[in-house]
Amino acid sequence: MRDSGKQVRGKLKRERPKLPKVSEEMKAWSAALSAEVAGWPEIRTRTFFGFNALYRGEQIFAVLPRTRAMGTPDSIAFKFESPRARVRKLLETDPRIGSTEMQAARWYTFELSEDAHLRDALEWLGRAYEAAGKRKSRA
Repeated sequence: MRDSGKQVRGKLKRERPKLPKVSEEMKAWSAALSAEVAGWPEIRTRTFFGFNALYRGEQIFAVLPRTRAMGTPDSIAFKFESPRARVRKLLETDPRIGSTEMQAARWYTFELSEDAHLRDALEWLGRAYEAAGKRKSRA
């Protein structure tokens, strides 16, 4: 798993996530994933900064690229505030997973490089969706 932090004067400083332009292929993959999750209960979407943000109720749990991606040009991102041990192990062992931290929550990226990765991407979105249903609303 890749981490986007770097050492500065002995402290780990978090860099802003890179937002590279996405390929036409990634736009198609993102549209397919968006269409698939659209039927899940309590789903709503919002667009911002080149992304389609996915919410379960009031909780954001993922971003799918429209024109920009987080990390690499062919990646989606999903959020886990504190993943359980089994999910953490999966995150650590999948070489397609990267991570960053924003607003005290851990965001993970999943890099797609072929159509076959759509199923795995959908599984990660499902895990993040389930985790979002267990979080308390900040309202």
